[in-house]
Amino acid sequence: MTSSSQYISTRGTAPRLGFNDTLLAGLASDGGLYVPEEWPSVKHGSTDAPFAQRAAEILAPFVGDDIDSHALAAMCRDAYATFRDSHVAPLRELGDNRWLLELFHGPTLAFKDVALQLVGRLFDHVLTARGERITVVGATSGDTGSAAIDGVKHCANVSMVILYPQGRISEVQRRQMTTVHSANVHTVAIDGSFDDCQDLVKAMFNDRAFRDQHRLAAVNSINWARVLAQVVYYFTAIEQLHASDSAPVSFSVPTGN
Repeated sequence: MTSSSQYISTRGTAPRLGFNDTLLAGLASDGGLYVPEEWPSVKHGSTDAPFAQRAAEILAPFVGDDIDSHALAAMCRDAYATFRDSHVAPLRELGDNRWLLELFHGPTLAFKDVALQLVGRLFDHVLTARGERITVVGATSGDTGSAAIDGVKHCANVSMVILYPQGRISEVQRRQMTTVHSANVHTVAIDGSFDDCQDLVKAMFNDRAFRDQHRLAAVNSINWARVLAQVVYYFTAIEQLHASDSAPVSFSVPTGN
């Protein structure tokens, strides 16, 4: 995918955008989700290649010319240097040809660290080049908030506001979110449920004038960059297992709300 291959909305009426604009837009203006107009093929990598290297290689065709390849590689190295395991997402054999893909080695122990450590750096890189700022707004019932906060707490051009339901998250998660000493991070406890928090966030994004005035952005899974960054560990798992068309891998993914 090059700079001429762009992203389109699933609802079909929003303008086509390049990667950087898609990153900052999050939700399309017509309420749809941005997806690639064309899907590039990704080559198999070396089984001993560092995770950060594979991340840069896998993201590159989706990023195109919007971000210099050396800058992208540097951001990937910086993002995954924060993980406690050098493999970032190591595989552990359980026996009987069953494996466990460990996604808890990031700074907040959430699988979302894999994407959000990189997304925060992508935000800051693009915004610095443009001389712009954004405000990331999100709702959380636990690990999204702490992972998002950790991902942007050092960003010079990003302010973050996270809403969470008072008394309805774990004490560990509350402390992760409310003890960060960064001036750009703001956590707000809401007297209500997670759905109430989500409704407030949706209302802000649905108010186009408010959204544009405050340059609102999202880091949940409506943001294509968040999804793209999480795709990497499926590739690295397949490569470590030497999977092929004749010996495919089946992934079993636990889900929450």
